[in-house]
Amino acid sequence: MTGATAPPGTGCATAPRAPGEPRRGLLSGRAGRAAGLASAGLVLAAACALSLVTGNYALSFTDAVSALVAPAGSEADRIVWQVRVPRTATGVLAGVGLGIAGAVMQGLTRNPLAGPGILGVNAGAAFAVVVAMSVFQVGALTGYLWFSFAGAALAAVFVYALGSLGAGGAAPVKLALAGAALSAMVGSATTAITLLDPSALDGFRFWTVGSLTRADTGQLLVAAPAVLVGLCLAAAVRRELNTVALGEDMARGLGTRLASTRALGAVAVVLLAGAATAIAGPITFVGLVVPHIARALTGPDYRWIMPWCLLLAPAVLVLADVLGRVLIRPEQLQVGIVTGLIGAPFFIHLVRRRKVAQL
Repeated sequence: MTGATAPPGTGCATAPRAPGEPRRGLLSGRAGRAAGLASAGLVLAAACALSLVTGNYALSFTDAVSALVAPAGSEADRIVWQVRVPRTATGVLAGVGLGIAGAVMQGLTRNPLAGPGILGVNAGAAFAVVVAMSVFQVGALTGYLWFSFAGAALAAVFVYALGSLGAGGAAPVKLALAGAALSAMVGSATTAITLLDPSALDGFRFWTVGSLTRADTGQLLVAAPAVLVGLCLAAAVRRELNTVALGEDMARGLGTRLASTRALGAVAVVLLAGAATAIAGPITFVGLVVPHIARALTGPDYRWIMPWCLLLAPAVLVLADVLGRVLIRPEQLQVGIVTGLIGAPFFIHLVRRRKVAQL
């Protein structure tokens, strides 16, 4: 086992590599990681620019910039401000929430198969939102956002409890199977509600597969504080996640307060995944795939993994949405379908490796 050199109580240990992973990321040294992080920021900016100009209504970059800087009430201005800016902002906000939530979940559980979509957190949040909309007639994001948080929290507790049963405790594959079972169960219940309530079907059919087209600017302003608080909590435990990766005994020896770390991390996941699901629906695989990409690039240190996820996850989600707009023109594939098509093979690869028992 790789030891930590930090003195007890500092929480500054560097996490060991996962079995089968390189000891260091592809980018070595602080300067290399920082330069790579700047490049990731440029990728995110390029993804947002593509999102503003791509669609059935063709726009040039000049038209988009003109609409942003000096709108004159034209059709292009209306398309940019009323359709594409909220859609892009939804992708960025949801991507940040899902990416950081996935990194925190993988760190807390030492489980490389963890993610809001895989462990049923997104499905639980989505089911709670559908119940709020259909049964309680809650139509505003300010109302069903709280249902989303509650659904995410209950799903996380249920999956962890179910995956911890039996010998071996909360093993990665057991948690993944528990998450799949919960997702199937609540997914069926969600479908049943929408079929029994025809008026709800049209409003839910795109949202329940993951879409960036429902939220408007006002709704995003409601969800943004929850994401911001979740980011702050995740940042507060980023050093402790490195010591948790060394094992519980080692983490305690280094002065890490496991109970408070897990509590803060769990609240961060609920806030981040719950807010993302409330505005974009149950989008899968982003929270699973992006932390692995970040880890491959920068190594196992969560002090670097989280900033990478902060930039890469929204870039991946926005680019997936752009891809969905162009694949079957003039129709569009919802972003949840695109991320599922891309992420499913990656998940199968992780399960088949069997060398990913712990992070």
